[in-house]
Amino acid sequence: MAVPQSVDAYIASSPPEVRPILEAIRLTVRKAAPAAEERINYRMPAYFLGGVLIYFAAFKKHIGFYPPVYDKSLKPLIARYVGPKGNLQFPLSEPIPHALITKIIKARIKERGGAQRLKAKS
Repeated sequence: MAVPQSVDAYIASSPPEVRPILEAIRLTVRKAAPAAEERINYRMPAYFLGGVLIYFAAFKKHIGFYPPVYDKSLKPLIARYVGPKGNLQFPLSEPIPHALITKIIKARIKERGGAQRLKAKS
């Protein structure tokens, strides 16, 4: 399978029933981190803001969400989604937890030093 060159291409190459889910996750990420750079990395959609923010990918039965979440305040919220190596797995048989994704992204921005560090680099 060819490596997608953009997030649009990644979504277009996914099964038709998964495309709206991927688009909705993409929109959630863009709303939570509008300044993040969108690209393909490790063959999946990736968002960078002063470094890796998040990745997500479609699998047969779930959406994988990476990297692992380290924010202790989120541990009870993510517990049911934690898969191998601490990465999250959102089952395709259930509604995607967009509010949780937003919280994870905000926590990742905070972990990475947020917009303050980006402004300092400019």
